[in-house]
Amino acid sequence: MPDFHEVRFPLDVARGARGGPERQTQIVTLASGREVRNSRWAHSRRRYDAGLGIRNLDALAGVVSFFEERRGRLHGFRWRDQLDWKSCQPSQVPAATDQVIGVGDGVAATFQLRKAYGSGTSAYSREITKPCDGTVRVAMDGVELAGATFSCNLSTGQVTFAVGSIPPPAAVLTAGFAFDVPVRFDTDAIEVDLSAFAAGEIPRVPVVEIIP
Repeated sequence: MPDFHEVRFPLDVARGARGGPERQTQIVTLASGREVRNSRWAHSRRRYDAGLGIRNLDALAGVVSFFEERRGRLHGFRWRDQLDWKSCQPSQVPAATDQVIGVGDGVAATFQLRKAYGSGTSAYSREITKPCDGTVRVAMDGVELAGATFSCNLSTGQVTFAVGSIPPPAAVLTAGFAFDVPVRFDTDAIEVDLSAFAAGEIPRVPVVEIIP
């Protein structure tokens, strides 16, 4: 991913942020009153307001410094979504059997990390491109594999099996992991009024997901 810095936005501020996934749906109302609905985006996109997590001047100065280092909207960075940052539920520990990432064919050696939302034919599959270092666990047909048999690119979320360990045909591959969201600032200006901040007014610091 070009122009991306592999650094995480300050966690103490991100914990107090507001935001989540959004979609874009086009709705046309027919003369009969019935609706025709069409999803214009294949994938959801997450938006956050980091300003709500700024509680004091030190945190504000830290965010401004981070913003300057990223050159505003120019460079992306990692963001920890406290509601959705694991292959499992937030209160659980990731297990190697959490998410299906592919089925072996005896040839393919690389598989993309994914997370499923829901189940059945309507489930949504999301590509995970920013796994956290040391958290990726992989299993084949329910048996966890040793770390030496695979590697994971922390910048792309691709799991690559070593020569001699390529999954055989029909082998079900699963993975567990923690991950960040690739984002960028959605503004080139942060307006700070210190007198208003002291009175409780919070500056807006919009952040938007970068879709791979």
